[in-house]
Amino acid sequence: MPLEVAAGELSATDRVAQPRGNGWQAVLGRLLSFPVLLAAGLAVITFFTVSTRFYDPDLWWHLKVGQIIAATHSIPSTDIFSYTTHQHAWTAHEWLAQLMMYGVYAAAGYRGLMLWLAVLASAIFILVYVRCWRQCHNPLLAFLGGMFAWLFGTVGLAVRPLIFGYCFLAVELLLVELALSGKRRCLWFLPPLFALWANCHGSYYFGLAVLGVYWLCSQIQGNWGFLVSEKSSRQLRNTLGAILLLCTVAICCNPVGVRLLIYPFDALFHQTASMNSIDEWLPADLRSLRGVGMLGAFLGICLLGCWRRSELRLREFLLTLMVFGMAVQHSRMLFLFGLIVSPILCRLAAPLMPAHRDLNRPLANAVLLCGAIAAIVAAFPSAAAIERQIRHQGPADAVDYIRRAHLAGPMLNSYGFGGYLIWTLPEEKVFIDGRGDVFDWTGVLAEYGRWATLQADPNELLQKYHIRFCLLEKDAPMARVMPYLPGWHLAYSDAAAVIFAR
Repeated sequence: MPLEVAAGELSATDRVAQPRGNGWQAVLGRLLSFPVLLAAGLAVITFFTVSTRFYDPDLWWHLKVGQIIAATHSIPSTDIFSYTTHQHAWTAHEWLAQLMMYGVYAAAGYRGLMLWLAVLASAIFILVYVRCWRQCHNPLLAFLGGMFAWLFGTVGLAVRPLIFGYCFLAVELLLVELALSGKRRCLWFLPPLFALWANCHGSYYFGLAVLGVYWLCSQIQGNWGFLVSEKSSRQLRNTLGAILLLCTVAICCNPVGVRLLIYPFDALFHQTASMNSIDEWLPADLRSLRGVGMLGAFLGICLLGCWRRSELRLREFLLTLMVFGMAVQHSRMLFLFGLIVSPILCRLAAPLMPAHRDLNRPLANAVLLCGAIAAIVAAFPSAAAIERQIRHQGPADAVDYIRRAHLAGPMLNSYGFGGYLIWTLPEEKVFIDGRGDVFDWTGVLAEYGRWATLQADPNELLQKYHIRFCLLEKDAPMARVMPYLPGWHLAYSDAAAVIFAR
């Protein structure tokens, strides 16, 4: 039996007991099954994780771009938020995600955005759980695989367009694996998926690379110790090739044009200041829990293959190498590492786990599912709780002071505050914000970095841009220096921000 088909089929001994009965009884039995209960457990954990993660520095300018697109029916092509770039050309490459995020906000406010994040994040890890279950046929081990992906996913759970990218990747991987198990029609969902993906987040190129690895390995027959590859049928190979071509064409279906297609390459190879100064683009900390987990998973895949003589498929090995290399270089790529590696680990570790026992107890499962739903409702923050998060983590009170005191720019703001100011203080153009790309291109990011880290005379930047007041994070190094600069005084201070004025 080909590896592709074998991976998707269950043996009589490994198959999870299916509920008996017809009609609604069978449906109810499936809904109250043990695997569904574990999926609900993943959703509960995810809801609790994101319930305190509403405030993100980049959320706000994404909302503003979406608002502008909705109001003007056009996509911005220049920087209209800052005064330092002089309206430099800028690519709104996530325009569709930003428009959808603003649509959610316009319909349901901040609580709607929180629900949007919780649902999409839960869907990602449940899809990983499903893929793990298909690989090991053990719901408990699959749940551990979902938790493993959650561990790495916590590095990037935020109300940002990148959640769309991770969700699309999880869907793509499941569709391709279904196709390899005999359901080839699933592949035809990929071109429209990529058409959406390309307009939501730049990670679609990684999705194309994943699809390319599957197509390449479907052409190869070989056995190299514990590393194997089995050539797929001619029909499946041809279908994969056609779908790969159609997906490549699909990403061209965007209103931005070639600039949207070039942007991901520019971000990776030309935005050097961003890559060297923004935390999420810095190399992963190999001493952290995620870093140790990444090294352990990579070594575990290799050792399990050698020790247990398990067959490691060539496509799995190539994808693992790809995401391992990306995660070592950039910590935000740890999310991708978890999505790719978790099902591989579950398949290789399955022989080490005890046989699954039938834990389908409909009444007990129903009680636990009700408990899970109650926990989700309890974890979901109220509008007042979200507002407290915003005021605790952002400069909301400082913005109120700026309006009361009638402070007028030019303003110099902390990098992390720029997005919030774009959303809540649109009358004042910002110095810098989370769009590291345009500030990298214009040299403003490097200039600000030298100022913020005390590598240059602070007065030079303040004089060059004729700064009237500075809004800084309370613990920023420059917040300790500003009171000693001639002509500056502390005008406002709270737990999150300080304001210095001439």
